[in-house]
Amino acid sequence: MKVVGFAGYSGAGKTTLVEQVIARLRARALRVSVVKHAHHRFDIDQPGKDSWRHRQAGAFEVLVVSDQRLALMREFEAPAALDIHAMLAELDVGVDWVLVEGFKHGDLPKIEVWRAPAAGEPERPLRCTEDAGVLALATDDPAQLPVTLPARLTLLDLNRPDAVADWLIAAGARFEYRSLNES
Repeated sequence: MKVVGFAGYSGAGKTTLVEQVIARLRARALRVSVVKHAHHRFDIDQPGKDSWRHRQAGAFEVLVVSDQRLALMREFEAPAALDIHAMLAELDVGVDWVLVEGFKHGDLPKIEVWRAPAAGEPERPLRCTEDAGVLALATDDPAQLPVTLPARLTLLDLNRPDAVADWLIAAGARFEYRSLNES
């Protein structure tokens, strides 16, 4: 499987770009999985449903399965340091692409998503100048970039998800994932 991270500030357009790239890859008959880092306490379960009741009763994990989907909910007994490689190990190895939103400090190859801050918002420094894992920068306005980009970077148009998907496929070998357990 191939794995690419999408990193950037909140409001830069990561989720929209990931959503559009998923659709473009699926249109090419590729199987796509997503790992999304949530910064806040979240819940996908519905109060009163059986799975919610099992978690409330103290279950460490609840696996909900139907003939159309599977959802695993795991409760951490204490705040846990999230390891992107452990998260990737949870996924079906038969997928073609895994798009990772967040985990900006992880050691995966990444596309940085950057938009200039609106008036009154703080500066948004670029990670790509100090993170060699950033292979491309997707922006809607290159003229607003606060620094000159390193020559190693590919500049992508944030508003052209087809071009982003084309670039990912063309550069696919750079995103081939090897788990930490593989030699």
